[in-house]
Amino acid sequence: MSTPITAELLSIGTELLRGEIVDTNASYIATQLPLLGIELQRMTTVGDNLDQLCKILRQALERADVIITSGGLGPTEDDLTREAIAATLDETLTIDHELEKNLRLMFSRSGREMPPHNIKQVMIIPSAKSLLNPRGTAPGWWVEKNGKVIVTLPGPPREMTLMWQNEVTPRLKTRFLTKPILARTIKSFFVAEATVAQLVEPFFNVENLTVGIYAKPDGIQVRLIAYGNSAKELLDDSERKITDLLSPYVWGKDNDTLPGLVGLWLVKNKLTLATIEDMTGGLLSDTITSTSESRNYYRGGLIATNNHAKISCGVPEETISKHSAVSAEVAEAMAVTVRNNLTTDIGVSVTAIAGADSKQPGLVFIGIADNNGTKTWQQQYQIGRADTRERAAIAALFRLRERLIELNLVE
Repeated sequence: MSTPITAELLSIGTELLRGEIVDTNASYIATQLPLLGIELQRMTTVGDNLDQLCKILRQALERADVIITSGGLGPTEDDLTREAIAATLDETLTIDHELEKNLRLMFSRSGREMPPHNIKQVMIIPSAKSLLNPRGTAPGWWVEKNGKVIVTLPGPPREMTLMWQNEVTPRLKTRFLTKPILARTIKSFFVAEATVAQLVEPFFNVENLTVGIYAKPDGIQVRLIAYGNSAKELLDDSERKITDLLSPYVWGKDNDTLPGLVGLWLVKNKLTLATIEDMTGGLLSDTITSTSESRNYYRGGLIATNNHAKISCGVPEETISKHSAVSAEVAEAMAVTVRNNLTTDIGVSVTAIAGADSKQPGLVFIGIADNNGTKTWQQQYQIGRADTRERAAIAALFRLRERLIELNLVE
């Protein structure tokens, strides 16, 4: 049995230790390493302290084959990743004049002169090669010494992610020849995490298969990672069986998104959509417009945060008075109103109670109006305004998906 390639991840920055910034970089990299056949053994967060950085780097180099750092590549005095690696490897930092030329050109293109402090971002050690950062001023490093690899990445996620995909992943694949690994994610909604865990429990004992269960804003996800020469066959078979077990709650896989899938069906059927929201404050509209294709079917949305706004939009006052603002009847009336106001094929509404001081916090009603009539659904979520808002917006899209399936408007 071959010895696994091991890695440690160092997240660098005092702001991370203080909780001022959430470390999304670590979670992203942790999901990517298994796909490369690399076993992540430890994740460490360390502040901007040179002695601490050097100590942790030395320890990591003793334990792991690959050390990946995130953060500490900025131009300020407390950005110490380069200095720590140089000191740990006993190498000297010098200015890379080609990097300096490119950085000055980047500043000049934006009509600015490069500040003197940015010169530290183009300093490098002899055993390092620079990694291109097209979205920022901080190049990364790829260091190979004494059989170990050190990768440095910037802290901003939009910079780090692109560099990981374009610069780091290809190098790791070339440097470490590992056994074939394939991954797939099955996405479900309206089913409890404990239920999913119970249904997929037999797959935890399947040889060459790793199963993970994760709660996400858009539902419970089952992550499958298959190893070995028969990885594809194993993955296909496991996906099919788990999808059957979780039906009808499965809505997508891998990089699928609810707005992306629903939008695709709407475009193919040449249908238009409008929304009206109470309590979600435009979050449903924001979720829909997260895809560029939404301009092809989404006519717009209304935010009606009180009864006056609902009535002004066209919801009958007597419906609100009789049934209350958060009810199936009002959700239905809202969906009809927005469909008529914006002249669309489909209207979707959300009305909910989020506050803990109300009679029934977490109560949500979703309404849909289309050419075939109207339909409403009731949901109940735990207390918490932010959680209820997010779940209600996702649930509305899931119910729209459900309605399109019911009307045979999908492939």
